[in-house]
Amino acid sequence: MKKIISEWKWGILGGLAILLLALFLRLYNLTLLPVFVDEAIYIRWSQIMINESTLRFIPLSDGKQPLFMWATMGALKLFSDPLFAGRFISVLAGVGTLVGVFAVSYYLFKSPKVALIASFIYALSPFAVFFDRLALVDSLLSFFGIWTFFFALVTFETRRLDMAMITGFILGLAALTKSPALFFAVLLPAVAIFTIKKPLHLIKLAGLFTVIYLIAFAMYNILRLGPNFHLLSLRNFDYVYPYSHFLERPLDPFKGHMGGIWNYFILLLPLPVFFLALGGIVVNFRLNFKKIALLTIWGIFPILVIAEYSKVVTARYIFFVLPFIFILAASAFLTKEKWTMKLVILTLLGFGVFSIFFNWKLLTKPEEAGLPHGERNGYLEEWTAGQGIVEIANFVKKEHVKNPTKKIVVGTEGYFGTLPNGLEMYLEGVENVVVIGVGLGIREIPTSLKESKEAGNKTYLVVNQSRLSENPDNMGLKLISSYPKPLRKVGSKEYSEKGPQETLFFFEVK
Repeated sequence: MKKIISEWKWGILGGLAILLLALFLRLYNLTLLPVFVDEAIYIRWSQIMINESTLRFIPLSDGKQPLFMWATMGALKLFSDPLFAGRFISVLAGVGTLVGVFAVSYYLFKSPKVALIASFIYALSPFAVFFDRLALVDSLLSFFGIWTFFFALVTFETRRLDMAMITGFILGLAALTKSPALFFAVLLPAVAIFTIKKPLHLIKLAGLFTVIYLIAFAMYNILRLGPNFHLLSLRNFDYVYPYSHFLERPLDPFKGHMGGIWNYFILLLPLPVFFLALGGIVVNFRLNFKKIALLTIWGIFPILVIAEYSKVVTARYIFFVLPFIFILAASAFLTKEKWTMKLVILTLLGFGVFSIFFNWKLLTKPEEAGLPHGERNGYLEEWTAGQGIVEIANFVKKEHVKNPTKKIVVGTEGYFGTLPNGLEMYLEGVENVVVIGVGLGIREIPTSLKESKEAGNKTYLVVNQSRLSENPDNMGLKLISSYPKPLRKVGSKEYSEKGPQETLFFFEVK
């Protein structure tokens, strides 16, 4: 033990420092960014599942796997703030991914330096920091992806049954998290191909594959216990094109999506990491060809398929491939050339400086962070962003405390999403408070709210400016407060169609 500690002293200290850095970047001001539409939905589902055991598979009703929501159920019992609880699951998943990046890097290259640098890149990358701070399933999927890869490596190199079983269980958990886990299953043979040493091993590998896939498939079929299992495959067609798309229009929208992904690499990866990854491929092409080829396949193949077949691509759709790109980037430090090492170090320093400034903005003033347009639009500027919801919930709670026996009814735009789910999320468990969705394009006070007011209830309406089609003064609404969102980008489609800024209004029905 003393020998291990002596040899790994600096590695252990460096690893702890990186771990603390990652935790700080993921926990500091964790709820500063307003609740996002999908976060509101997922956390609300978790609350419903806590209260009603027969609805534990409610995410299937929207074609979503429920594992993240099941995990959030536990966090909701630990933390009073539902948004913090949901995001805390992603923080834990992100830290687990960081450890996985270290484990894979060291297992492949037997270099503490490469393992620590790969972990450092993951800890500091704005791409990882941003999504590890959101209550979305993508961090959890990334966590299961890197550990599926790690245990697959161990399985096929040692040809051990217990390792195959562990790989199967992790792959099964990935399948219970999000549909892109299919990529992990499809790419497992690549791990076997690049680790096989003798043709005779093929027979045993076939048995190990059988064990892995049977366990994963059995776990996935747990979802058949839910009444809407069939919607998983049906809803997938809302997001992806059929297989024949490649033969009909191979470059549409492939070229556009690849342009968007390149933009994510420039702004979020950020670009220095891409250059390091290219450097890692060049440096290790001869000495570590199999390892580099394997990492490249796992890092690039899903991106190409997503760009070809996805109807819409956002940054989080490719998040699960980042660990492999980061490991490729760190492998550039295996170079033996002095001038190359100097260049690699300078590139890493550039990454560090850029990421520190970006992350500081993200943690203190996210509206000033250099997010890609789609991400800024969705998480900050439009109806999908929940500025003001927690403040409205606190107002309603105070009104409830003044007169606990008086019923309060809050109508919101929509039926599903940021509103009403975001408000329901914060008002869970508050008695005599009812939140109802009243639809979009509101031109008059909805009948349900009129009836509530006539019944003597305190009645409110929460609506975004873009969803309000009439002057509120003409509708009998009294403005209590408004919550403007960050300004839209001049010249953007949203700016042209909706104006310079979205605002959330909180009205009382007079």
